[in-house]
Amino acid sequence: MLQNNVEMDLKMRMLEDSTTQTELAEKLRVSVSYVNRITKGREQLVNKTFIAMMEELGYDVRLVYEKRNEV
Repeated sequence: MLQNNVEMDLKMRMLEDSTTQTELAEKLRVSVSYVNRITKGREQLVNKTFIAMMEELGYDVRLVYEKRNEV
């Protein structure tokens, strides 16, 4: 089981950083619609097979986000 709500985490980080979907898409050189699909949970960020494999081995998957220290 994936312990995180990746889409909600992304939305919260974007709000904290005052970044719009358009700005993020431009920085990543992807379409705004792609960023939108990810934030709405329509695009899978974590492979379902990988999750199933880890579950079979007795693990839950949890992603950890750490803010980089800017130099």
